[in-house]
Amino acid sequence: MKPVFLLGLLLLLSYPSMGQDAEARLQELGITLPVLRAPMANYVRAVRSSNLVFLAGHGPAQSDGTYITGKVGQDLTVEEGYEAARLTGLALLASLRAEIGDLNKVSRVVKVTGMVNATADFTEHPNVINGCSDLFVEVFGPEVGKHARAAVGMASLPIGIAVEIEAIIEVRD
Repeated sequence: MKPVFLLGLLLLLSYPSMGQDAEARLQELGITLPVLRAPMANYVRAVRSSNLVFLAGHGPAQSDGTYITGKVGQDLTVEEGYEAARLTGLALLASLRAEIGDLNKVSRVVKVTGMVNATADFTEHPNVINGCSDLFVEVFGPEVGKHARAAVGMASLPIGIAVEIEAIIEVRD
């Protein structure tokens, strides 16, 4: 009985992302992470401190190098904002992988802060930022991907981007 328990424990501890292989899941979903470009200003995309990775605010960069811009509720629909947040989530994952080498080292998505460039009367910020949150759950599974979150509106964002999202991720070696 004891060897079986130890074997089970070893398998559980060695299995990536509490049962979901994040790298394989990206392939299953047909997702290729974007190529990272240099940051827009004097900062780095990720900082690791102990077992936490702090990801800087990222925006919805498209494959042609342009960003999705505009105010949600005026220039963009909630659905278009959701897609911008999903695209931003992909950029966050690309920066995270560049920092830690393998997304299977993620033990928990801890916190996501999503900022939506929105009109003053817009109130569906959570539905927009779900684009990123849903992606994290798809990739890491609910046990690892679900996180604490803030989804807030902003009068403006850098270069007029539709959303900016930052995250805190717990990792293991």
